[in-house]
Amino acid sequence: MTDTPELEALRSEVRAFLAAHAPRNWRAASRAQSDFVATQRAWFARLVEAGYAIPHWPAEYPGGGRSLAEQKVIYEELAKADCPRLLLSFVSTYHAFATLHECGSREQQERYLPRILEGETWCQGFSEPGAGSDLAAIKTRAERKGNVYVVSGQKVWSTMAQFADKCLLLVRTSSEGAKQAGITYLLMDMKAPGVSVRAIHQIQGDEEFAEIFLDNVEIPVSERVGEEGRGWAVAQATLASERGLTLMELSYRMRGALGRVARLIRQHGREEDRGVLRDFGALTMQVDAVCALADRFLDNRIRGIERAGDASIVKNSYSRALRAYSKLGLRLGGMDEQYVAPITFGDLNTGNWMADFMNSYAWTIAGGSEEVQRNIIAERMLDMPREPKDWSL
Repeated sequence: MTDTPELEALRSEVRAFLAAHAPRNWRAASRAQSDFVATQRAWFARLVEAGYAIPHWPAEYPGGGRSLAEQKVIYEELAKADCPRLLLSFVSTYHAFATLHECGSREQQERYLPRILEGETWCQGFSEPGAGSDLAAIKTRAERKGNVYVVSGQKVWSTMAQFADKCLLLVRTSSEGAKQAGITYLLMDMKAPGVSVRAIHQIQGDEEFAEIFLDNVEIPVSERVGEEGRGWAVAQATLASERGLTLMELSYRMRGALGRVARLIRQHGREEDRGVLRDFGALTMQVDAVCALADRFLDNRIRGIERAGDASIVKNSYSRALRAYSKLGLRLGGMDEQYVAPITFGDLNTGNWMADFMNSYAWTIAGGSEEVQRNIIAERMLDMPREPKDWSL
């Protein structure tokens, strides 16, 4: 689709900014954790100053209030310029923002949203060792004692928790009734007494995730989002941000990253290889389809006609395209690309093909496994019978 004059002007503006300020050699620097954190914080601050960090936030915030079309332009240009994805501030600007904006009190919004723009980093304490895709099975316990909740338990697969200042935390305050009814949503200070964090070292050398251990951590009642026992509904607002705007950004970043595959084709002299050109053409169409699905999903959400299952379709389509993208790049790169998987700290379209390939399989679980998403599509969208809880019947 051709840009309007206004969008073309924005595109030129973003390109000029990136030509002058886009980080150079940032991947090499990101192999050390300290350099990764410094690079991420500096790039986020620069984008906030320029007005490109939070285009999905309301207009009262710097760079906010952008239309969907304007957001696409910004994400496309960031991808084409091969800029670092804002991994460290991802949970802050998407999950924490959506939670506070849609469900937080006015006092919570005024306290925390400006801090995010100043660089305060958030993580998410949802999954547990026995409660991954089934968040309703959480066991981390919170007991109210006067004006505080006393929390004990364990969280796992918390992205960038080792660098976080605050945590979006799901806890169980009751075991009565349905599992979802006993869940409460809290905002936790990661420096509070009783909080300890341990990074998880992954097979490709990444340490994107961490475990969080909670030992009688006191959290003020004023840090609760919504009513006690109604945290499940708040959590849906948190997760919806990942399955909406985030998927649009990731989809358009992958479209921009197709240029890396094209460069591999040229570098290895495969321009006349019909099999390679066929596979690259199929990948391009697959990525375009994911972008179209993400566009339609967000358009439906804006118009108030989003259906249960729409986000799951985008999630699974993106996961499959990401796997196809990294698989083709790894194949074209040959044996040289298969020896080393550099630390990438969770990015998905880096051009470090072995790391991208392994991360593509992790994405089929992250944010809701493919199997869970298929069940949502089948049961809530297609009205098919629910999956039996006891397969022996």
